[in-house]
Amino acid sequence: MQVTANQPRTGILLVISGPSGSGKTTLCRRMAAEAGCTHSISCTTRPPREGEINGQDYHFLSMHEFEEKIAMGEFLEYARVHDHLYGTLKSSVLECLHKGTDVLMDVDVQGAALIRNCNDAAIQVSRSDVFVLPPSMSELESRLRGRKTETEAELRLRINNANVEMQCWPAYQYTLISRTPEEDFARLAAIIEAERMRSSRLLSAKLP
Repeated sequence: MQVTANQPRTGILLVISGPSGSGKTTLCRRMAAEAGCTHSISCTTRPPREGEINGQDYHFLSMHEFEEKIAMGEFLEYARVHDHLYGTLKSSVLECLHKGTDVLMDVDVQGAALIRNCNDAAIQVSRSDVFVLPPSMSELESRLRGRKTETEAELRLRINNANVEMQCWPAYQYTLISRTPEEDFARLAAIIEAERMRSSRLLSAKLP
């Protein structure tokens, strides 16, 4: 099989996890803006924070709407996090992958495990994953406090959950220990560029 410069390939499904405050969401948004990727927009039952826009930051759903989509099997992954439901619509992800568009998914460790174990051939051909670790717990707490979006009780819950989530990094193909925003962006961009050159993506350019 001859490969040309314009050889089509499958889109990358890059699953990115990390505790709240690790910087993963900011990374995904910048990567989508500057590296030709699409940042998958999750559905959630939590109320919007100040400045968040429905359909841009999240698809904000009622509990009833979310549960209806679960019953219809519409989610690629979903999980309960901090007393709210979060999930990603399978149809929107597959549409991008079939076009050869790279998709960034910012999900928690529960969601990442569901995707890792998904039996959909198109998902498995496309999937790779990265865990973003904070440089230290003290730095993570400082970042969370700096956001000023949670009560003290909510902040302690996020820190406690972070300690549990961070035990999951060995399950991921890549681990990125956060430094500065510029360093994190450069290293994630390098991972994406390497994934784009995988031979299997060229050979599997027509998704199952």
